[in-house]
Amino acid sequence: MIFNPAARGNKARHFRRQLNAIGSQCALKATTAPGDARRLAAEAVGEGFDLIVAAGGDGTVNEALNGLGDAPDGFARARLGVLPLGTVNVFARELKIPLRIERAWDVLQRGREMRIDLPRVEFLANGTRQKQYFAQLAGAGMDARAIELVDWGLKKKIGPLAYVIAGFRALREPQPKITVSASGRNVTGEFVLVGNGRFYGGPVKTFPQADLRDGLLDICVLPRLNWRTLIRCAPALLARREPPVSVVKNLQAAKFDLTGETKTAFELDGEWVGHLPTTFSVEREKLRVIVP
Repeated sequence: MIFNPAARGNKARHFRRQLNAIGSQCALKATTAPGDARRLAAEAVGEGFDLIVAAGGDGTVNEALNGLGDAPDGFARARLGVLPLGTVNVFARELKIPLRIERAWDVLQRGREMRIDLPRVEFLANGTRQKQYFAQLAGAGMDARAIELVDWGLKKKIGPLAYVIAGFRALREPQPKITVSASGRNVTGEFVLVGNGRFYGGPVKTFPQADLRDGLLDICVLPRLNWRTLIRCAPALLARREPPVSVVKNLQAAKFDLTGETKTAFELDGEWVGHLPTTFSVEREKLRVIVP
């Protein structure tokens, strides 16, 4: 089990109170810096562990997932488990993992395995080709730019509201033009979201047709992103927790490219990664996860 001992919040405090009981049934590996969860997951596979548990939020899950990818035959040798300690826990919600620590721990102990699709992104960083996996979602445009703009000192004080403030700052900036190129079709907009599962930002079904095992990624494109668009989306988001079909363009693809006319940021599982262009693809049912 990989966890951040410095994590704050009620879930993290509750988890620390149960460390003795949990620690007697698994090997605990604590992170000390960003990127540690990825390194520790790869090391754990090499040490022969066949279940790697990410105790944290979606960012911790993403690091652990990529750690499995770093280990030779990591996805064949080990399964991924999630103990949701984050603020939103989108991937845990998608897998229907209980958000209460005791119940989630019971799920991990029972160990029912399910194979799901494994999405990945290829992109350039510092002139070299990089590859990174993600579990649940990706975004290009405003949400990634907001993550770039987050004041991390403020985040420690007010939590998720820091992202809202950063989002307002990002919305005031000129929005980039982003093009999705898939199967000979080009769709351009100012904000693009990519989903392996249905949820984005918590219980919002941004990708209502998504299936973790259909071999496809779901793409949601907003042609325009401004205050008027947000106001038009609000009633549907509040009533049905889905974006209105009249505002967005939806498509599915097993492989596609994202390009931007200007320098455009992208994120994976809520963590800033880099800038477009990117190539998205998916490996069908390659990731083994523990579910209820």
